[in-house]
Amino acid sequence: MMDSQENTLNQGTPEENVVSENTAKEVEEPLSHKVYKSKSEIIERLKEIVSGDENPQKDEIDYLKTSFYKIHIAEREAKQKEYLDAGGNPEQYIVTPDEQEEVFKAEMSLIKEKRQKLFLQQEEEKQENLKKKLEIIEAIKSMATSPEEANKSYSKFKELQQQWKEIKAVPADKANELWRNYQLYVEQFYDLLKLNSEAREYDFKKNLDLKTGLCEAAEKLDQEKDVISAFHQLQELHQQYREIGPVVKDLREQIWARFKAASTIINKKHQQHFEQLRAQEEENLTRKTALCEQAEAIAGEDNKNAADWEKHTKAIIAIQAEWKTIGFAPQKMNVKIFERFRAACDNFFGKKAQYFKQLKEAFAENARKKEALVEKARALQDSTEWKSTSDKLIALQKEWKTIGMVPKKRGDQLWNDFLTACNKFFEARNAANAGTRGEEHANLDKKRDIISQLKALAEEKAENIQEKVQTLVDSYNQVGHVPYREKDKLYKEYHDVLDKLYKELNITIAQKRLDTFKSNLKNVVKRGEDALDNERGRLMRRYEGLKQEIITYENNLGFLNASSKKGNSLIDEMNRKVQKLKDDMELVKQKIKAIDAENQNQD
Repeated sequence: MMDSQENTLNQGTPEENVVSENTAKEVEEPLSHKVYKSKSEIIERLKEIVSGDENPQKDEIDYLKTSFYKIHIAEREAKQKEYLDAGGNPEQYIVTPDEQEEVFKAEMSLIKEKRQKLFLQQEEEKQENLKKKLEIIEAIKSMATSPEEANKSYSKFKELQQQWKEIKAVPADKANELWRNYQLYVEQFYDLLKLNSEAREYDFKKNLDLKTGLCEAAEKLDQEKDVISAFHQLQELHQQYREIGPVVKDLREQIWARFKAASTIINKKHQQHFEQLRAQEEENLTRKTALCEQAEAIAGEDNKNAADWEKHTKAIIAIQAEWKTIGFAPQKMNVKIFERFRAACDNFFGKKAQYFKQLKEAFAENARKKEALVEKARALQDSTEWKSTSDKLIALQKEWKTIGMVPKKRGDQLWNDFLTACNKFFEARNAANAGTRGEEHANLDKKRDIISQLKALAEEKAENIQEKVQTLVDSYNQVGHVPYREKDKLYKEYHDVLDKLYKELNITIAQKRLDTFKSNLKNVVKRGEDALDNERGRLMRRYEGLKQEIITYENNLGFLNASSKKGNSLIDEMNRKVQKLKDDMELVKQKIKAIDAENQNQD
């Protein structure tokens, strides 16, 4: 039966299915699109669609949108490159708005409205066509009740068949069921047709000839090189096959099997073609998704300076160049993935424009601050208040360092003006203080001579070395200031040699004191039994006193800030005092041990 044949085909794989007469026209295939060379051409095509009677196809609309933004981005990149090649500052480049993009968006909005309106109209027409075809089926059904009724209604039946062919699309969800019912009652009508057997046999033979021709045409499509064209031609053949009435019952399955076999070959080629195409499009989508992620990651970076922006701008441009080498993604994702990529790029360049706008404002503010410092320096450049003005200019120089950058050309000019004013004052001050510097250099020579004498004493084992050291120290302290740049170096050299001398002197003196103390213990014993204990008690009190004093000094050291040169000098001096106290405490400790040893001898 014809309906069973149609059901068999419709139950195949999606590419093998023979769609109904209205859905066949709705199968969307990639079209060969015109190559547009400018945004103006694309906008003109959009205006044609808006003003014309044609139904805007989604495939073409998506293609126009993709083509427009490809050209749009390429033009934007070209403008930026032209600006940079002409010597423009990349930090000051700002993307300008595109009026054509606004026109494009407006036309696309109108097309969207038009597509919606046409869709509603088509749906109304399909519902009306469904109603008409249902009425035709009911009419044929009423004729296919008996041979007599069929013979009597043959002419009317032929008219209904012609009307059926003239009625076009119906709702897609009703199409197959509608066709099956139509074929069922048409076959029932022919099977009941008895009296006019000659007419019936003529129809059967004519239908067989037509369907045989369609089988031959379908079989020849196997030689067609263009798979897409072959598939579309096959859809037309199926449309014609469905419009042809039945053949003699014994040949119905046979002729359908032949047509189906030829259709299967073309459908499989079509399926393989689109499987390969979809695989490539999926790969393209994967690559484009990765580029979107890279662009989004770069757009989300925290750019701290112009160098960061320049580095990331080059990275974005490289990603855009790679994007252009990749083909289309699947149709349902092609526009979405492009819009995602464009959004990431626009986000990056929008942030860049905002950054350099703020940077420009900051440059202007920094320039105003530096101009104010230049004016202050100029106001002080002729002053003869050497000390106070020096302090003020040094403070201005420190403040200058806290102010951010300005454009190089302007910054160099401001720095030259500021430096000129400062130099004018310091050169005048230096000329006035030339005599003072001569005296400071003479003092430097005197102190270096004293340090040399101290170093010589450190190598000697002479008598009265302590007195000699003290004499040199007194002489050193009486010498006046030395040049500022030499002060710290001289201070370190002087105290290094003093530390060495005092360390050796303390050891020598301490040993002498201990020996003297031990030799005097006999005299202490002679003063009475409690004399040694009294002396030991006195020394213990002295020991604890020294210990507590050392703790106090060490605690104070913990609170000192050694970040300045002055702080370092104070810390060094206190460390020397602590060491002297520790040496004294050690001497007291040794004296206590000497008393303990003498007590044991007395026992």
